[in-house]
Amino acid sequence: MSRERFRKALLPPGAENIEKLKNIVKEGNYYGAQQMYKTTTSRYATVGRFSEAFDLLQSGACLQLEHEQVTCGGELAMLFVEMLVKAKVDFDEDYLDRIRKIYKKFPRIPVPQNLDMVDDDDAIHRLSETFGAAKIRVESCSSFLKAAIKWSADSGPRKIGSPELHDMLAEYIYSESPEPDMTRVCYHFARGRNPNRFASTLVNFMGKCYPGEDDLAIARAVLMYLSIGNLRDANNIMDEIEKLAEVKGLQFPDSELIRFINYLSQTLMRDALPLFNTLKQKFSSSIERDPMFNELLEDIGEKFYGVRRKNPLQGMFGELFKM
Repeated sequence: MSRERFRKALLPPGAENIEKLKNIVKEGNYYGAQQMYKTTTSRYATVGRFSEAFDLLQSGACLQLEHEQVTCGGELAMLFVEMLVKAKVDFDEDYLDRIRKIYKKFPRIPVPQNLDMVDDDDAIHRLSETFGAAKIRVESCSSFLKAAIKWSADSGPRKIGSPELHDMLAEYIYSESPEPDMTRVCYHFARGRNPNRFASTLVNFMGKCYPGEDDLAIARAVLMYLSIGNLRDANNIMDEIEKLAEVKGLQFPDSELIRFINYLSQTLMRDALPLFNTLKQKFSSSIERDPMFNELLEDIGEKFYGVRRKNPLQGMFGELFKM
């Protein structure tokens, strides 16, 4: 018997270790279980028994997250994706479903909204702890899903990554962050496959944002779609937001920026590069309200009219979301 076959034979079936480690987690020995998950999966991977390594990591990530051990669960979730890369697994629906199952185990804990009612030291301390825990959850889930998106982009058919994974990340950032980064939310929703959810999220944001942020959020969503050449969803999301805002009794913003977005969408339906440039000049003060808009417009000019970027190197927008 070769040394490799001997080493393979020394390891018990993965299911045995899954049950053994499950009991350790249930006993509350989360750290001890974590170390055993890592060493045991490494042994299976070393002898090429990747299927059992994946089963162990998925089981461990889900169990730790069920017990609200976000740091431990997030680490095992990351190891699951790293193992996909190490084993050279191509993106497919089976592994997407396994990633989805881990994602669904990340805790969802409502963050307090009525912050103006917090007036004593104990409440402020509890609120600070709540916000700190929320930040850890969002960072852990984001790291896991960003790694999964990169794996799906590198090994799957879509260069910008799986739309389902982008939707998961956008939804988690928005629902679990004390103050969601709407730029990141829009970035991932625009690369997803759920424009209706995207629209309802933006309308929800419009109902609680500061004055002057609503038109920025809408413009950002449209420009994000256009920057990847998706004119259809860019147009549809405006209509959907307007409908949902009316149902919710919200005022759809009527600003110079929104007028620019409407003119831009109409312009991109035809070969009108001079008009595209004229619009950018005429509405420059509105565009400059968000430093990212100019970069998105450079991407749009390249996508629709073949205009090369002024800076051929990847700019701020690309660097910000680099996987």
